[in-house]
Amino acid sequence: MELSRSETSAGAELFQSPGLIAETVLAVVVVPTFRRPAMLAETLASLAAQRTAVPFAVVVVENDAAGRAGLAVARKWLAECGLQGLAFVETAQGNVHAINAGFARAMAAFPRADHILMIDDDEVASPGWLDAMVAAAEGQDADVVGGPVVPRFREDAPRLLARHPVFWPSHNRSGPVPMIYGTGNCLMRRRVFDRLGHRPLDPRFNFLGGGDMDFFTRCRRAGLRAFWVQEALITETVPADRARIAWVLRRGMRIGSINRAVDLKHAPGLSGRLRIIAKDMAIVPLAVLRSVGTLIRTGNPVVAAHPLAVSAGRIAAWAGVEQQPYRAGNAS
Repeated sequence: MELSRSETSAGAELFQSPGLIAETVLAVVVVPTFRRPAMLAETLASLAAQRTAVPFAVVVVENDAAGRAGLAVARKWLAECGLQGLAFVETAQGNVHAINAGFARAMAAFPRADHILMIDDDEVASPGWLDAMVAAAEGQDADVVGGPVVPRFREDAPRLLARHPVFWPSHNRSGPVPMIYGTGNCLMRRRVFDRLGHRPLDPRFNFLGGGDMDFFTRCRRAGLRAFWVQEALITETVPADRARIAWVLRRGMRIGSINRAVDLKHAPGLSGRLRIIAKDMAIVPLAVLRSVGTLIRTGNPVVAAHPLAVSAGRIAAWAGVEQQPYRAGNAS
């Protein structure tokens, strides 16, 4: 079966599943992808297996303009495997550009869709995921909905890493929350984008990461309502190279860099900058205290080192040193 094919305004190809009627779609799942074709196939299979009466479509954003292996996977699922939706190439490389392009395309292509969801290309949604997210948004009149992303280790993780906080969600029970922190399992109502923009992630976070944390911080500051759905489960594939102490320490440092970048953005004026400097100065002794407390509580030195890694990343960012895991060629 052939996909319909057209050109976007930027000249990039856009593929559409046959028979797609955009006006019937009420929810859209955005899937950015970059050089993970096998994992993307698992993600799309989980979306095709959703048990839901909500008419939904997928929007796959290929961010590898040269290789396009993800686009080939998406085309197969759209043409042959029953998924409805679109796939296209975002030529501007980077995490933020891909996500923004997906959100903008979802809202432009599906004008009746009120629910815009996102899942990463290394994740698998449980069969009731979409229904649980949409039900929470409508039943709680929530603007933003989040759910858990739990690890699925490709190889047995070292015992000291299995419960490390970088792999586990920020909340653990359903209910209202001050904010959610990541786009790996989220839903936003269309009114959120109408208020904050249809390309809401800030490109300054493009290669560092943290554009999602900044976005949800802006949602909280705007008074938008956030809700957590513990039953809306997603699992994330953790490859062997991430189940390493060195990787989780680097990830902790990147969290510190992101936290400082978000703080700086939302600290205008001299008084705001002075607050950031005070926080920078306090971060190391506080991290030491937290690490000692964590070690006493858990007996796990790797988990106990996490606050120290976060503080080190913050201090490194103060000195102008930041990781860029979403730049092509870099490890994430």
